[in-house]
Amino acid sequence: MLRWLPAECEQGECWQVEGDFGCLDVKLLENTQYTQLVEIKRHVEASQYIDTPKVVVRVYHDAKLAEVLTSRQIYRLRAVYDYPNIRMYHRDEKYQVNAFLEELLKIDNHARVICQSAS
Repeated sequence: MLRWLPAECEQGECWQVEGDFGCLDVKLLENTQYTQLVEIKRHVEASQYIDTPKVVVRVYHDAKLAEVLTSRQIYRLRAVYDYPNIRMYHRDEKYQVNAFLEELLKIDNHARVICQSAS
C-alpha cells in the first residue's frame, strides 16, 4: 500500500490507482509526520445490489502498517465482539475487515498512480 501513497501530499488531495484488475479512488483525509488517514473506494459497475466498497484506513509509516478504522456501516471497530451481538458482527470482525482491505488492494502487482488532483 505504501508504494502508491505519495510522499508529499496535502490533506484533501485525491488520486486514482489503476491496475490490471481494477481501479481505486484514494483521498487523503489527514496527514501527520508518521501517519496518514486515507479513504479508499474501489470502482464497481453500478448495481442496485452492490455498494461501492469503501474503507477508511490509518497508515502508520514508521511501523509499515495499515489498519481499517471504518468500513461502510461500521464506524468503530472493536478488536473482539461478544457473539451473538445486536448487530450480528462476527467475533473477529476487525480481522475480517482488515482481510477485506488486503483483498481490496489486490488490483495488480504493478499498480500505478494515474491521476492526482486537489479536491
